[in-house]
Amino acid sequence: MPASLQSSKNHSSGWVLFALAVGAFAIGTTEFATMSLLPYFARDLGVDAPTAGHVISAYALGVVIGAPVLTVLGARVRRRTMLIWLMAMFALFNALSAFAPSYKWMLVLRFLSGLPHGAYFGIGALVAVSLVPLNKRNQAVGRMFLGLTVATIIGVPLANWLGQSIGWRWGFALVAFTSALTVALLVLLAPNTPTAPGASPLRELGALRQGQVWLTLAIGAIGFGGLFAVYTYLADTLMQVTMASPETVPLVLGIFGLGMTAGNILVPKLADHALIPTIGGVLIWSAATTALFSFTASSLWGVSITVFLIGIGGALGTVLQTRLMDIARNAQGLAAALNHSAFNFANALGPLLGGMAIAHGFGWASTGWVGSLLALGGLLLLLLSIQLDKQNPQDRQP
Repeated sequence: MPASLQSSKNHSSGWVLFALAVGAFAIGTTEFATMSLLPYFARDLGVDAPTAGHVISAYALGVVIGAPVLTVLGARVRRRTMLIWLMAMFALFNALSAFAPSYKWMLVLRFLSGLPHGAYFGIGALVAVSLVPLNKRNQAVGRMFLGLTVATIIGVPLANWLGQSIGWRWGFALVAFTSALTVALLVLLAPNTPTAPGASPLRELGALRQGQVWLTLAIGAIGFGGLFAVYTYLADTLMQVTMASPETVPLVLGIFGLGMTAGNILVPKLADHALIPTIGGVLIWSAATTALFSFTASSLWGVSITVFLIGIGGALGTVLQTRLMDIARNAQGLAAALNHSAFNFANALGPLLGGMAIAHGFGWASTGWVGSLLALGGLLLLLLSIQLDKQNPQDRQP
């Protein structure tokens, strides 16, 4: 290929990945910021904090249901069209969340907001890898996920600041605006490639017949739960154990985001050389850093450094995305989307177990030990997956 054409292709691919990353920024902002906005909308909607927490669970349930259903239903639809419609839905329901008149309406709207989440990331990942050579797949997915990690640096602290300053509803308005911007960028930049030959809902459902797909989803559902066990209660830990001021909380949340961003830049490069060892390394890293959290929670400097290190483990989502696409064969869309169902299961499991540890009197910092055990659980599942690969070498994917 002539150098000028290759340069043009690379330039175009970069802009498409940017558009996908803006959508990831919107999703990351609403997924993580809702936790930090919980005290504000709980008070405004007249419910206590535990009850308001069901709003977060409703969103996660929407992701779990929406990811497979929308991906299968849209199997014959062009990826560009699916991405546009998914992000338009996301913009609409987040905008309506900003006007929720009651707790019950908030529950419904957050469930509806979660429906496009997993399908967008799954289809977006397929578009991302189609733009680059085989040996740069993880980096392409990582660049899309950078939008989510940048959201934890900018979007989440900004939404938290808006919640403190002018009202929690503006946090959801921010997400709606960014989602609408994504729609415009996708219309302008996303390639309008035809659907793959033979694409159908039935072929996508074929992913569910493969044991390695389920095992890889379980690695994410368990192993990633550790990060959420710590992150969900981070604000409370900072104020109750570290004795940090409320104004400091957004700064530490931003440090967590810096860690996630660093992870999504560095880890995919390693994964493009050795995918399975990288997944194992990330799980070991997460087990060690979440355990360290329990020892450093009383020091602002110590906990800030630890939170950064924990954030690096967030790259697990990126590398498992590629692993799922490898083993799903012709059902990559559903497998890639289910990755986000798995991580939202982790988003429910981690806080549940962390909350149980706190409720049983082990203290706010005990979430670190919960996180470490969950990461080790994910590692055991990975070892099982590796063993099955050895027993069935014909099932291995490049």
